[in-house]
Formats: sequence, structure tokens, C-alpha cells
Amino acid sequence: MGLLPLFQMSSKRALITGITGQDGSYLGELLLNRGYEVHGIVRRVALEDPDHRLSRLGGILPRLKLHAASLESFASIHRVVHEVQPDECYHLAAQSFVSYSFDDEFSTLNINIDGTHFLLAALRALAPECRFYFAGSSEMFGLAEEAPQNERTRFHPRSSYGISKVAGFHLTQNYREAYGLHASSGILFNHESPRRGFEFVTRKITAGVARILAGKSSELRLGNLDAQRDWGHAREYVVAMWQMLQQSEPDDYVVATGECHSVREFADAAFSYAGLDYRRYVKPDPDLFRPAEVNLLRGDAGKARRVLGWTHRTGFEELVREMVDADCRAVGIERGKIP
Repeated sequence: MGLLPLFQMSSKRALITGITGQDGSYLGELLLNRGYEVHGIVRRVALEDPDHRLSRLGGILPRLKLHAASLESFASIHRVVHEVQPDECYHLAAQSFVSYSFDDEFSTLNINIDGTHFLLAALRALAPECRFYFAGSSEMFGLAEEAPQNERTRFHPRSSYGISKVAGFHLTQNYREAYGLHASSGILFNHESPRRGFEFVTRKITAGVARILAGKSSELRLGNLDAQRDWGHAREYVVAMWQMLQQSEPDDYVVATGECHSVREFADAAFSYAGLDYRRYVKPDPDLFRPAEVNLLRGDAGKARRVLGWTHRTGFEELVREMVDADCRAVGIERGKIP
């Protein structure tokens, strides 16, 4: 199945956890454009501070139905599932910043594993016909024994975040096999956009370029410049999520571009686009290295292309430039024109 027309209408009801994040906001837009009734689970604090915490939802916010709940509370998850009775559920919420997972392993494991378990259990009890999507991660592969990685590659996670995603993947698989849920996992490789959080290295780089151009900073401190990742655009990756739940049978899919670039290459591309030499501004910082590094992640999305008809369209350079342009606009400058 290829990329379907943007405005194909539907009467389905979707529930998204993590709707305020990068992927959740793009997915919410996609589903609304396809005629879905879209519900999102958010923390209560987000409803109390919408200008900041709901900022990614922009113009679609009035069209969403948001529910305050916590992934750490089975009772609140149970309540929302009972109220919404979703046809499709996309579980995107997680403590997803890998470096932070080394600082607080306990909350990362508790939130990510329990949240997935609570949601699956609530769906099984209250909406067993609902189709479920679990957001896996290339960090599940970690110290991979082969490259590129595909659906058959053995997991060897190198962080509590990666471990929590492996647990969620197996929970999803178990609910599919033991209870007959239409439950699929997307093993998504790194996907970025102007909506990426500032704590992630790609956004840290593009925002750093903008701040330097604006005269608000003179350097950018980064960790391992030689780590290599498979970077795509989040707007295209949420299409694959939706496509997985349109299949007659649930399954697991790697979603990736198949291309690999280092953090150094990303920095070089971002600074060069702004007419700068990254070597003048980027300072390696040993304190930003992970305790257990993952040096090379590159995905083989052959199954997703063959079964789903999915493909990526945004190239590496185009992605970097889009992010630099957006961050320059955010600080009030035009790229390449220093105040």
C-alpha cells in the first residue's frame, strides 16, 4: 500500500499518548486530515500551561479532545480508554531522552514499561478490537551485531531507555500472541524535525547555529561527534505508524532511511548551510558522552517498503536545512544574515 491521499476520510476514533511531542503532533495532523476523531492523553500540567506545553499542536488544538492522565496510573489510563473507546491507539509517550535515562534509570524503566503494560491491559479489557501501535526504537539494537539492522536483528540495548523499549516490544508481541490483539511495533530509527526537543543532539546543533548567528552564543558543546545514526523526517515516519494499523494482520516493522551520517556530519551540514565552519564553534565535551555508547545504527526498511508501501522522501541535507531555517526564524533572523 502506497502513501494514500492526504484527505481520505474516516469515521474512526484514535487515541494518542505523547500527542504533545514531535511525533504526536505530526500524527495528530495526519489523522485529523484523514477524518479521524483524535483524542490525546496529556499530563494535567500541560492543560494548565497550554502556551508552553501544547505549543507543537498549534492550529489543530481546537480540533483535538485531550484527556488528563498519567502513564504511571493504571486507574487514569483505564478511565480514558473507557471514555474514548478507540478504534486505533498509538502509544508514543515515553521518557525518550537517552542521556537522561542514565541519570534516572528508575523513572525511565517504570514510566516506559508500566505505561505500556497499563495501556495494553486496559485495551484488552475495554476495547479488545482496538488496533494498537507501540513506538519502538533503534536504541533497542544498541551494540548491534550487524548493519544494517532489520526485524530479525538481535537486540542488545545499551541504556535503560533501550531496555525499556525492548520490554515494551515484547509486551506488545505477547498481547498479540496471547490475547489476539491487533498490536504492532514500529522500530523507528532516528527521526527529526523543527519540532524535535532541544535536548536532542540534532536540535541542539541547529538551535546552536541560530544562536551563534544571532550573536547569543559563541560556541556549541557536543558529546561523541563520531556516533553515526540513520536520520529521517518525523513527518514521514508517522505515515508508517498509520499504515501499520491499516494492515489486516499485525506485525513489526523497521522504519529507516538506510543512510548513515555522523554527528560531525550533521554539525558540518548545519554550520555550512549558515556559512560557518563548525570547527570554529563546536567544542567536544567528555561530560556529554554516554557511559555506554552506541556507535552505529542504520536501518533496513525493506519490509516496510514491501508490505506497507512506505518510503522516505526527505534527504539528509534537506532535513538539516529545514531545521536550521526554523531555528533561525525562531530567534528572529534570516539565515546567513548576522545582525
